[in-house]
Amino acid sequence: MSEDEFAIRMPPDIRSVRVGEHPVVFIDDFLQDPQALVEAARRASFQPCPGADQRRGYPGLRAPAPPAYSESLTALLDPLIKLNFGVPEQLAVKKTPCAFSLTTVAPQDLGPLQRVPHFDASTPHYMAVLLYLCDETHGGTAFYRHRASGLQQITAANREAYGERIYDEVERRPPPPRYFGDSDEHFEFLGMMPARFNRLVIYRGSLLHSAIVNPPLGLSSDPRRGRLTVNTFYDF
Repeated sequence: MSEDEFAIRMPPDIRSVRVGEHPVVFIDDFLQDPQALVEAARRASFQPCPGADQRRGYPGLRAPAPPAYSESLTALLDPLIKLNFGVPEQLAVKKTPCAFSLTTVAPQDLGPLQRVPHFDASTPHYMAVLLYLCDETHGGTAFYRHRASGLQQITAANREAYGERIYDEVERRPPPPRYFGDSDEHFEFLGMMPARFNRLVIYRGSLLHSAIVNPPLGLSSDPRRGRLTVNTFYDF
């Protein structure tokens, strides 16, 4: 595979919306040929995520994405993230490998912490980057505020207190066996970035968020039919 096979459409149409107190950046029609990445996913070897046997972490399967896509993505996003999220210019970028992700776990098989909003990391410049290779029928990504604490963002300063509170809430009243969606007694829905084929979404990994999943349509291990995304995380 060549780098050109996963070329980014230029110039990218960079847009930003505010959800609660924080920006969410998105770029539609991100790749020139997104179907090439779907075909790469079809050939990939997917495996359950770490923690699957404990019903923790991402509720589905993952496989490595092509290095050529990862290289093109990072060349664009290093300066874009610094400009749009106020990351100091002198900080070096660190990234995780890009991974194809397919949501496959049935609602009744989710663990308690898979049924509530989560955050990825509490460091100040940890960024989540998500490329949708599925359409709007597969939901999107929603953001929340924790009612009892008032928090939308989890930081090093509040992480321990938040963790104690959410574990207590889940233990006292386990959430029902479903993928999280609208507000409930513990979390206030702030807004959603809908899924759209070939849409790239960038947000702080410290924000409380959840995948919006449509189980009747989305829980397929076939990359051509399921809730296929490419996930990458950056830190600075």
